[in-house]
Amino acid sequence: MASYNKVMLIGNLTRDPEIRYTPKGSAVADLGLAVNRVYTTENNERREEVTYIDVVLWSRLAELAGQYLSKGRAVFIEGRLQMDTWEDKQTGQKRSKIRVVGETMQFIDSKRDGDEGGGGGGSRSAPRGNNAPAPQRSQSDNRQQRPAAADDFNEGPITDGLDDDDIPF
Repeated sequence: MASYNKVMLIGNLTRDPEIRYTPKGSAVADLGLAVNRVYTTENNERREEVTYIDVVLWSRLAELAGQYLSKGRAVFIEGRLQMDTWEDKQTGQKRSKIRVVGETMQFIDSKRDGDEGGGGGGSRSAPRGNNAPAPQRSQSDNRQQRPAAADDFNEGPITDGLDDDDIPF
């Protein structure tokens, strides 16, 4: 049986990224993403529906999210769905939650007017905050992490270079 697990989301952060590190030193970032859907009812009434999604980023993507993203920023995340299960310590019941494991990330908006700090509202091509070398990554990490390199953030929105005829919808 064939299967395919791919998610592409564009939304706004509901909170600043929460960065932590594993015992082996890998960065992990937890994000809350709000994705909006606007539609019209049969009565021509315009409605907006918001879906809140938990996203986890690993390694260099997590570090970049912590450095450049903050609450309200728009971001494009591409990744896969993952089911997390655990036992509730208070009730003893089994719990589960689906979240997105981000594999690539692209910043959609640049620094907004009046957004001078507070969690990484800096420009897309800002250099790394410290002079420490980037963590070593395996070949598979390079393949997955390549789209989020700091030098790529000055390429602009994902539609740059496309004509209206090139967009399939």
